[in-house]
Amino acid sequence: MPGIPLRIKRLDKGLPLPSYAHDSDAGLDLYSAEDRTLAPFERALVGTGIAVAIPEGHAGFVQPRSGLAIDRGLSFVNTPGLIDSHYRGEVRVIAINMDPGEHLHIRRGAKIAQLVIQAVGTASLIEVDDLDATHRGENGFGSTGV
Repeated sequence: MPGIPLRIKRLDKGLPLPSYAHDSDAGLDLYSAEDRTLAPFERALVGTGIAVAIPEGHAGFVQPRSGLAIDRGLSFVNTPGLIDSHYRGEVRVIAINMDPGEHLHIRRGAKIAQLVIQAVGTASLIEVDDLDATHRGENGFGSTGV
């Protein structure tokens, strides 16, 4: 099955283009365009050296890599980061070091994130005075058990 056409501009010619590690992967690996060291709980904007033209009707979702999250505490403040189809700037992540005691070293060229392209719909808002009743109702935040 052919993939969604994704036009990409390499802003940093010294980095590889994003790629899927395996044929059936959902996320394209993104690389750090800079060396950066984050103290515990420090956050920073880290570039990936690319810009993309996501097709209309789709969006990009930038997510942490699970291995870096568990092994080194790397996460993103706004995960998943949303890239709208009309955005043409550099794809950057708001990295945060979640390790309470160790500095996190991000190397230029290291895989730091994943980009997932998904079809998205838009909503047509209908203002109402009341919403229909459901079994769950307003219960949330752990109401079904932990």
